[in-house]
Amino acid sequence: METLDDLRKSIDNIDNAIVAMFAERFKVTDRVGYYKAANGLTAKDPAREAIQFQRMSELASQYGVDPEFAASYLAAVIERVVRNHEQIAENT
Repeated sequence: METLDDLRKSIDNIDNAIVAMFAERFKVTDRVGYYKAANGLTAKDPAREAIQFQRMSELASQYGVDPEFAASYLAAVIERVVRNHEQIAENT
């Protein structure tokens, strides 16, 4: 039988993986930001965001996660990515 400590260690491992994936995601989105800056594209892309929100909703449903929670996660990530893209554009 698992102990509370065992379960918490599993949660900690998952959290570590999530943060590592965030780091990888932001490395790629920073490259997108440099591409956009070099090509005169805007930081925000509402059409892409709409597609991503739909995709996230479908993934959430597939994995049994509350779609509203998944949308709030994605909104926070997009907000940060747009800010990063705006900073990249200002500095290039």
